[in-house]
Amino acid sequence: MNSPGSVLSTEELGVLLRILYDESLENKSFESVINQLVQLFQKQDYYKVGTALVLLLQQNDMLNSPAQRLTSLVLLNQLYAHESLTLNPFTPVFVQLLYSTDNKPAMPSSGGRNGSELTGQLPRLTHHEKCFLSQLLVNSNSCKEILKKTPQQVLSGGGEAANLSSNQMMDITALQLALVEHQADLSPSAKCAIPCILSSPEPNSNYNEHAVYKVAEELLTKTPTRGPPAGGDTLGPPPPLVNQYYKPEFLRLVPPLYVCEDELIWLNLVDPSEHRIAYDSTMCVSNSAGVEAKKLMSRAFKSALTLQQQQHLLAELQHDSKLVYHIGLTPNKLPDLVENNPLIAIEVLLKLIQSNHITEYFSVLVNMEMSLHSMEVVNR
Repeated sequence: MNSPGSVLSTEELGVLLRILYDESLENKSFESVINQLVQLFQKQDYYKVGTALVLLLQQNDMLNSPAQRLTSLVLLNQLYAHESLTLNPFTPVFVQLLYSTDNKPAMPSSGGRNGSELTGQLPRLTHHEKCFLSQLLVNSNSCKEILKKTPQQVLSGGGEAANLSSNQMMDITALQLALVEHQADLSPSAKCAIPCILSSPEPNSNYNEHAVYKVAEELLTKTPTRGPPAGGDTLGPPPPLVNQYYKPEFLRLVPPLYVCEDELIWLNLVDPSEHRIAYDSTMCVSNSAGVEAKKLMSRAFKSALTLQQQQHLLAELQHDSKLVYHIGLTPNKLPDLVENNPLIAIEVLLKLIQSNHITEYFSVLVNMEMSLHSMEVVNR
């Protein structure tokens, strides 16, 4: 059997309760019950089985038979029998059960039960049960012999069970110290949580297997319809009640942001028009106007341009003030331009007036052969 999540499914819960509510459970050896559990559940489901067993132990009404209670403890121990006790997640349950002393003064409760049977706590074990459980935890060598006993033999405290317990508990101080050391890394807030399930202070002796199944199903498998999980993740759906708990909430102020002068700032572009990219839109675009101006200037050196050609060339020079530096005009070619197109020569010289080479153009113009066109250019 395998089901997602950390709790048993409805079908798995029914299988577990049928094992515990077997009418012949008192006379069955613990070994046979363990084998039955191993056959019905896979290893990855053991933690879910253990969680259900702890819940049943905390609710005295749900395990009203001492044989059921003792068998549940044996199953809880044997789920992780092949691992160290410190790695068994349910070892604290055994330590708490064994260290609840009978000579403690009972705390009054409305139901007349003593202090170790208050709501939400584990039940008080008898002396024979404690001796048996301590033997099971400490004596791993004789564990097989212990598990051959039946709940009736252990609970009666007679016969072979009496020789087994010797009316003395085994020393589990080493186990307790190892457990404390193992839990030392946990924060105090993580170790003070309490379950959110509280049993009724009045025991109900009328519970039968069907009633226990319905209550256990509500607590173990069903998700609450309202309210966030206590002490859990408030973002996801709440887990079943058995996995909910209350613990002090650790609150702290949000740390301030560290201010750094050289820190990069991430820009979230909500509106692309807010930020424009610096890009030369004329890059990689053919300059057809400049090519046409070069052709007209090359023709102007050789012959007179028509009125339309002159107007077109002058318009191009007027549109782009820097075009005059790229149309092929040199001081040596100036005399040809003056003789063929004096108007063009005048406009070109006016645009070159701020150039560093303007003196060269003026020198050529003054020294060229006197003509009507040259005089016109000089006069302008």
